[in-house]
Amino acid sequence: QLQACGGGLVQTWGSLRLSCAASGRPVRTLVMGWFRQAPGKEREFVAAIRSNPSYADSAKGRFTISRDNAKNTMYLQMNDLKSEDTAIYYCAAGTGIILSSVRNGEAYSYWGQGTLVTVSS
Repeated sequence: QLQACGGGLVQTWGSLRLSCAASGRPVRTLVMGWFRQAPGKEREFVAAIRSNPSYADSAKGRFTISRDNAKNTMYLQMNDLKSEDTAIYYCAAGTGIILSSVRNGEAYSYWGQGTLVTVSS
């Protein structure tokens, strides 16, 4: 089970940190990722972490994905937020996901409930 939180309203160029707490399985044994869905748009990949992180081009240099094995939690630190980052952010997890598939939401077995991020100008 995944529980995402940390969303909210932030001004342009502000920062937020999303958290995704996992239960039932250690996060170190999972491939974990963040996806987002903006109003009227399809879900898109944001970032994932296996042994190393992967990022969408839109997230590179601004977002950092990490995990704390002791807290069994994954994070997404988001800096320099823009209006186009406004979306519902979902955390996801799975096992046996190869590197070439981490951007594919269909590869993940477990999903959190989503947390809303709104960036206002």
